[in-house]
Amino acid sequence: MQLFSVNTATCNRDGTCAKVCPLGIIVWKEGVIPVPATDAARLCIRCGHCVAVCPTGSFNHRDMPMTACPPARPGLPMDEVECEYFLRARRSIRTFRDTPVEQEKLARLIDIARYAPSGRNSQEARWLVIGDRSELRRLSSTVIDWMRWLQENEPVTARRYNAAQLVERWEAGWDVILRDVPALIVTYAKQESRSAPATCTLALCYLELAATTLGLGGCWAGYLNAAAGAFAPLAAALRLPSGFQCYGAMMIGYPRFIYRRLPTRRTPVIEWRM
Repeated sequence: MQLFSVNTATCNRDGTCAKVCPLGIIVWKEGVIPVPATDAARLCIRCGHCVAVCPTGSFNHRDMPMTACPPARPGLPMDEVECEYFLRARRSIRTFRDTPVEQEKLARLIDIARYAPSGRNSQEARWLVIGDRSELRRLSSTVIDWMRWLQENEPVTARRYNAAQLVERWEAGWDVILRDVPALIVTYAKQESRSAPATCTLALCYLELAATTLGLGGCWAGYLNAAAGAFAPLAAALRLPSGFQCYGAMMIGYPRFIYRRLPTRRTPVIEWRM
């Protein structure tokens, strides 16, 4: 079966699909039905631009049929003011209610996050969801072990992470690493992938923004992510598949407090070269 087929009865032959294809693997000439280029099936990154842009719904991709792609709804997206409010109202949540997060909500967040952009549409991010409180506590404790190791072996790095203060607060009974969060979402990918860090970061950004629509809040688990790439005991504790690495982690839960104002941020520094 060819990579794609075109309904010759409805195609308007305007070549839009060929014009937006990032790999240039759709052959088209004025007034002619588009066809796959040589080796198109191997080169195609399955981004779906061809299906999404077709004005007559005539383009069917072998791996992404038109019937599986719902129509866009131009009247649904938020306007500029709504977009700014949505983004400014996002808060990094570090205090959570003592309420478990439903598995179906966590699954929904990941389902939304998979639409984040990725290099060559690799979609290589994988996910680990941890909701067991005892395991989360052990992970926090292991990160603290790393902080103690830094104090003894890499004092400059320890100061950069404020390791002494973190250890002191931990020993006083505060979970300063994972904040007694009810759920942790880890994203990981192959170690040798050059695009994996950006792919996983973007996916977690989507996930955190989507969390607010489900009444949830999130915060990047930066200490855990740093330790995962530098401290073998934590990497072992995550039990990721061989050859894979953690590229980001997000604490997720129900916010304990309601935020009632939109804080300011510094004026952006811009160098214009128009």
